[in-house]
Amino acid sequence: MLTRRQFLPTAAAGAAGLAMATSAKSYARILGANDRLNFAIIGVRSRAYAHLSSLKANEAAARVTHVCDVDSVTMKKFADATTKMMGEAPKSEGDFRNILAMKDVDAVTIATPDHWHTPIAIDALKAGKHVYVEKPCSHNPAEGALLVAAQKKYGKKVQMGTQQRSSAHTIEIVDKIHNGLIGRPYYAKAWYSNVRKSIGVGKPAPVPAQLNWDLWQGPAPRTEYHDNYQPYNWHWFRRWGTGETLNNGTHEVDVCRWALGVDFPNSVDASGGRYQFHDDWQFYDTLITNFNYPDKMISWEGKSCQGMKFYGRDRGSTIEGTTGTVLVDRDGYEIYDLNGKKTDEFKVGRKTSSADLVGADTMTDAHFANFIAGIRTGAKLHAPIEVGNVAVTMLQLSNVAWELGRRLNLDTADGRVLHDPEAMKQWGRTYQPGWEPKI
Repeated sequence: MLTRRQFLPTAAAGAAGLAMATSAKSYARILGANDRLNFAIIGVRSRAYAHLSSLKANEAAARVTHVCDVDSVTMKKFADATTKMMGEAPKSEGDFRNILAMKDVDAVTIATPDHWHTPIAIDALKAGKHVYVEKPCSHNPAEGALLVAAQKKYGKKVQMGTQQRSSAHTIEIVDKIHNGLIGRPYYAKAWYSNVRKSIGVGKPAPVPAQLNWDLWQGPAPRTEYHDNYQPYNWHWFRRWGTGETLNNGTHEVDVCRWALGVDFPNSVDASGGRYQFHDDWQFYDTLITNFNYPDKMISWEGKSCQGMKFYGRDRGSTIEGTTGTVLVDRDGYEIYDLNGKKTDEFKVGRKTSSADLVGADTMTDAHFANFIAGIRTGAKLHAPIEVGNVAVTMLQLSNVAWELGRRLNLDTADGRVLHDPEAMKQWGRTYQPGWEPKI
């Protein structure tokens, strides 16, 4: 039986469909009944169910024809959920390369572990597919730059899954900020709080019979399977994951960057550590990062194992300016004057939680609608890869600054570290021979 997190209730899917009805009807006027885009979903745990829900919300323009995962049990559960939600059974495939070889697949969505995001996306572009890739779009800065170059070379659409870029209330409030709502904005703070448990100390274990461990590792150097790697803890191992900063900070830091109107900073510094537990977790559980600009600053505070909220919220962003402050999150926004008095607010009418590992919502529905419109009509993407990659690279460099324990000075044109060969050694990664991504 599917758990609540594995399969979204029919009522929720219906609500999402209603929320996107206007977009769906507009596409229906454009497309014939047999002219919908064929989507393949690659990597079908947790977040993939949000992809499924959003494709359901846009079903007048899209169908799910293929699903792919290296775990056969996970794939069957997802295929069954897809059949139930979409009304037609997808084809199941254990190797994404076979999916990319299929001429009837128009677009792929990627919700795999981080180390696979760029390699699959590049191969999909080479195969003539459009790509929706979850954040972070890459495992390291070199990959992000490579993916941006690949998109330019092959010309297909690539949307990164920072879905708040398609949130109507966030678009509205950022536009108001840009038009002087709080004077000149100069400081933005982003945060994330959760109460993740210890992952313990893993032991070598037999690879589960349903898992293709070699293909799961893919471009990462090979290692023996341990009992605490799967299905989610890979996030906390450098070989495959990127830590909480990229896992969740990408969203809010991207909003901050958008609101302040900035790209790569002049410098980045970060401090923190693994304080809550002593286990195999290779990143920090607490991190404070500052991105420094000549006349502005962004700070990120990530807490993986401490649920103390800011402003009563698990996650969000504040944008401070010369005449006031805006607090914005996925549930709405609030406006404050210079003395901290609330002057206005907007509420979406729901409450999100950092404990939700699926994150199906109308923002994601709208982000998929925008992606589909980009493919069909050439509409401007809300999070094209060259935009999404900026925040990702910034946060990857904050990981480097944390590991080295010093400030990094950056080239503001591309984010590369200046005058620090040791830091630049972490611009890329070591690959399993033969698995290096190439364009």
